[in-house]
Amino acid sequence: MSDAIKKSITEQAKAIGFDAVGFYVADLPLEISTNLYNFLENNHHGDMGWMLEKAPYRSSPKALWAEARSVIMLGHNYAPDSNPMEKLEQKTIGNISCYALNEDYHDVIKKRLKKLAGWVAQEYSCDVKVFVDTAPIMEKPLAERAGLGWQGKHTCLVSREFGSWLFLGAIFTTLKIEPDNSAADNCGSCTKCLDICPTNAFTAAGKIDARKCISYLTIEHKGQIPLEFRKAIGNRIYGCDDCLAICPWNKFAKTANETAYHPRAELQSPLLKDLVVLDDAAFRSLFRKSPVKRIGRDRFVRNVLIAIGNSGDASLLPTINPLKNDESPLVAEMAEWAIDELEKSML
Repeated sequence: MSDAIKKSITEQAKAIGFDAVGFYVADLPLEISTNLYNFLENNHHGDMGWMLEKAPYRSSPKALWAEARSVIMLGHNYAPDSNPMEKLEQKTIGNISCYALNEDYHDVIKKRLKKLAGWVAQEYSCDVKVFVDTAPIMEKPLAERAGLGWQGKHTCLVSREFGSWLFLGAIFTTLKIEPDNSAADNCGSCTKCLDICPTNAFTAAGKIDARKCISYLTIEHKGQIPLEFRKAIGNRIYGCDDCLAICPWNKFAKTANETAYHPRAELQSPLLKDLVVLDDAAFRSLFRKSPVKRIGRDRFVRNVLIAIGNSGDASLLPTINPLKNDESPLVAEMAEWAIDELEKSML
């Protein structure tokens, strides 16, 4: 009976648009919680206080919902149609992580999760809850144990079929479902993801200090980005794809079918000179429905100014000079730094 349930749910999930489906019990081994607390005790979470605050709930799905018996893990392919790292040499454009070039994946996936969960609840007379990266859930360990892939040395999920390009969602349910076999680790001796990190954020294979990660610095960090990391950021103005893009398993990935993940034309190769002058209204308009919108105009322009400081394009000096007097200290202080960097490039 359990196999029939899994087959039926899998077929329904694929029909709704999910690319990968797996099943696991509503529990996690103690080692997962131990690793999390080691990460937190070393302050590797940086400004992300919510990770520490919600840590007890992350230890196991049952800690979040005691009645849960099974977890249905879903994957949604967002593979780009080209290598995101190709843009790193184009110093006058802003490089936005490929997952954020169109609609927010949280919204895209949650609609599908709700549809599938509603079907499961009705079909099997059970209770369900849906989650997509907004609740204290260990999605990657659960996905690994549900057979969707394995956690690579870059800490992200790697799939034999989709490479490093899977968004994850979860459905907790009171329905008892036989778990799938965990995925085997197929990284082997490869360390490309560790070696390519511009800021040496990895402390060891499978371990990261978020405080050094460009994705953390440009998205989660609310203050000024430390001087030691600014040059390494290059033209990355929102996130970083390097450790994902370099993974050899991406050779099996196929471009995402979901049109909501295909880059919007105006975000594909945006010019730094256009982005740095955005006021709050223009910022919100440009990044409507995009996850970029959540960091706000000030942090975003802070990031753009770092990219400008790294561009060597002195023609941008007249454009950024007025930003020394910006109402936001984040912007004003970074404008000073960018101006100094561009002036040095002229010597």
